[in-house]
Amino acid sequence: MEMDDPAFRSETVNRLLHNFFGDKVKTKCSGDALKLMAELLKIFIAEGAARAAQQAKVESSPSVETEHLEKILPQLLLDF
Repeated sequence: MEMDDPAFRSETVNRLLHNFFGDKVKTKCSGDALKLMAELLKIFIAEGAARAAQQAKVESSPSVETEHLEKILPQLLLDF
């Protein structure tokens, strides 16, 4: 894994998905589905960080704090 291209491990994504499935034993994810979900998570995290940074900039804050993420989270969730 390169520093320029952060990615989620397939095992991590698989465990995250299985935590939300009703029937954890019968549900299976293909490798392509895991790759797609990992890419979606990467985009979601990057977008959240960018929006939180923009919120901090609007508030003239020198750093991004939890409160900035909390302010952008409702709209971020609606967009995804």
